[in-house]
Amino acid sequence: MVKNIAFIGDSESVKGFSAVGIDVLSCDEPEEASVVLKNAADKEMYAVIYITEELYEAAIREVNKLAEQTMPAVIPLPGARGNTGVGSRRLSLFVEKAVGSDILFKN
Repeated sequence: MVKNIAFIGDSESVKGFSAVGIDVLSCDEPEEASVVLKNAADKEMYAVIYITEELYEAAIREVNKLAEQTMPAVIPLPGARGNTGVGSRRLSLFVEKAVGSDILFKN
């Protein structure tokens, strides 16, 4: 079965992603982010789900549940409203876990 890529974000942030073949799931209310993410993951058709950092933080419980599975990978990206830094912090934690120290950002 072919796995696709989805992007969950506010209507301003998702503009243009469908033009490059990414399924767009618009979510303008952070309170709805968990439901949208869960529904996308339950379909089992996405290998990767990109989500704006703002919605990622709003759906952190669902993100943590999905982290226990191999797919889909849930990856936060900055949205149209700006960068919250959650993506950088997450990357730093992965690198520190793999290497033993924070070689990227050296906080």
